[in-house]
Amino acid sequence: MSNTKQLTLPITGMTCANCVATVERNLKKLDGVETAVVNLSSERATVDFDSAKLQLTDFIARVNRAGYGVATGDAELIIKRMSDDNDARRLQNALSKLEGVVEANVSFTTEKANIKYVPTIISQAELRRAVSSAGFETIELGGDAEDAEAKAREHEIKYQLNMLILGLVFTVPLFIYSMSMDFGLIPSNAGHASFTAQLFMWFLATPVQFIVGGQYYVSAFKALRNGSANMDVLIAMGSSVAYFYSVIITFAGLHLHVYFETAAVIITLIRLGKYLEAKAKGRTSEAIKKLMGLKPKTARLIRDGEEVSVSIDSVLVGDIVLVKPGETIPVDGVIIEGRSTVDESMLTGESLPVEKKQGDTVIGATLNKIGLIKFEATKVGKETALARIIKLVEDAQGSKAPIQKIADQVSAIFVPIVIGIALLTFAIWYFIIPLTNYQFTNSPFTTALINMVAVLVIACPCAMGLATPTAIMVGTGKGAELGILFRNSEALERAGNVNVVVLDKTGTITKGQPAVTNIVTSHKSQVSENELLRFAASVEKGSEHPLGEAIWAEATTRGLTLAEPVGFKAVPGFGVQAEVESRSVMVGNKKMFADREIQIADFESEISRLQSEAKTAMLVAIDNQFAGIIAVADTIKDSSKSAIEDLHKMNLKVAMMTGDNQKTAEAIAKQVNVDTVLAEVLPEGKSSEVKKLQSSIVNRQSSNVVAMVGDGVNDAPALAQADVGLAIGTGTDVAMAAAPVTLMSGDLRGVAKAINLSRKTFINY
Repeated sequence: MSNTKQLTLPITGMTCANCVATVERNLKKLDGVETAVVNLSSERATVDFDSAKLQLTDFIARVNRAGYGVATGDAELIIKRMSDDNDARRLQNALSKLEGVVEANVSFTTEKANIKYVPTIISQAELRRAVSSAGFETIELGGDAEDAEAKAREHEIKYQLNMLILGLVFTVPLFIYSMSMDFGLIPSNAGHASFTAQLFMWFLATPVQFIVGGQYYVSAFKALRNGSANMDVLIAMGSSVAYFYSVIITFAGLHLHVYFETAAVIITLIRLGKYLEAKAKGRTSEAIKKLMGLKPKTARLIRDGEEVSVSIDSVLVGDIVLVKPGETIPVDGVIIEGRSTVDESMLTGESLPVEKKQGDTVIGATLNKIGLIKFEATKVGKETALARIIKLVEDAQGSKAPIQKIADQVSAIFVPIVIGIALLTFAIWYFIIPLTNYQFTNSPFTTALINMVAVLVIACPCAMGLATPTAIMVGTGKGAELGILFRNSEALERAGNVNVVVLDKTGTITKGQPAVTNIVTSHKSQVSENELLRFAASVEKGSEHPLGEAIWAEATTRGLTLAEPVGFKAVPGFGVQAEVESRSVMVGNKKMFADREIQIADFESEISRLQSEAKTAMLVAIDNQFAGIIAVADTIKDSSKSAIEDLHKMNLKVAMMTGDNQKTAEAIAKQVNVDTVLAEVLPEGKSSEVKKLQSSIVNRQSSNVVAMVGDGVNDAPALAQADVGLAIGTGTDVAMAAAPVTLMSGDLRGVAKAINLSRKTFINY
């Protein structure tokens, strides 16, 4: 029997690819670890290991030893039904054995359980369920459970901001004072500061060096202790050389130039970079938060014959759940009573609500539209469709791109090479350059020292991040003007390398809202096109079905005067009927007309033609006589065809992905001229399709670079999985949070603009 398990740990303190390599290397040193993959952007480590050899505490200790941390949460639960200290000890033992719990303390006296846990492994809801399983009860204090991982990120941002402010308080006056002396605004002794001035600068530089910059010394020490050299080693070395050289000059009474401001400015600017970096990384979990926000907080259950409202976390498999019209379905299940239509667009992306009856499945986080339903809960917690989509997004965000692996390999030797170049620079300027009779402004030693510091600092990616090329600033700024928002420079860079663009159908290529496309009248009924539409729309005034709403909207657009329907009746799965101006009007499908023996044989071919064009044919009868057809479809956006043409002109392959059947998908694809159709793709399968495209080899040399364009919750995993995710700005917040690029206008032509902008920017990059 295999003992292999997988853990996902939220890592804190990483700043660069070298940090990633250090954490990975240290985790792999543990006996029992099979694989360890660390992702810098999501700040997570995914580890496969032998559970017989290792425990969670072993990983936390190893990460801490490497100089980094694991984000943990603290849960304080009020416990009821404990009889004595033995109960408290029993519960404490039960909680301590849970996977993801680092430490648990239960007090009978205070009736509280204080639990330290890793939020990526176990949630507070699962902790409460464990307490219930042990025979005790937790009291809900109200409000959302603490997002422990987010709290750790916020703490990091606050810490970096405080350090930045402290650095600025000392560095700004030091820099102004030093520069004023250099430019002769403050008197100096032959260009050199007096002992008093040097002492003043030392006083200002020292807190920056050891308080603001203290983190770099600690991190550098831990890195060197673990047999590696990260970027903090370069920062510590570069600033220390400038600082301690100046200290020697000051207290040895030498009349030479000091460089206290250089050391302080290095550390403060790096701290600015760390702060901006922490803020950027703090936004990586937005997609997950928005997905979680779709889940309702409570559920209405039938227990012991009574209706009770409970927390969503308290719903168990087998519970009978009651959902009224307009309410969100809390968990996955099977309907046992009632009929309704359910809007599943937030998960499936398809705009038309799905009719549900006894025996049909319902999905948590979808919206019940018109009927009262009772269903039996079949999947709760981490087993629901929404939870699986959340897991897919997390996995996609935590996976490592091929280029990151190259960066990790380079980082292992990068720092030693930089240190070697810095020492070589010092040697050349101190020993070789003087032989050329070069005229030094300062002494050869000082010049060599400053040049060595320059190599150490400029080689640091943090410093390079502060000196972000103007091209990136211009590119992102220009993108904002065009309605294209790049969340980071990496997305701007990668977009230019895209060679395959995958487009979601609903809401991306199409409008995502059904509309009337054709009206066909029967010559026998002697009813005009507008009259047929007016009668049908008058009936649909009482309907909440999206197809009916489309008919009503078309009539309103045409300025038709609608009558009040009398005796409106909806027949789920068939259609609607009512009296309009004393005439019996029926709007429905072929089943409804066959059931009432209304002949439509002469129009069978027309109905088939419309259906082959991905249109829904709504049949209309007046006084039990066939009067015509109103075709409704999710229409293609005006810009879609030209947008795809633009992509083809850029030599890009275009694929369309949809949950529709193959026939319907091909009908849409034919209209917009896409290269590949990926039909009947389930929401959880979209990221897999993107992954397949990414692994396809092109030109026998490299894999595809895939861009995914979508707008729905169901697109979020695919947007995160793609090399470049582009969210339609008119879509859901979840899609926009999962994608590094947002097209604010919702115009599909923005995809070509984004890729073209990246290519032009990258030329200057």
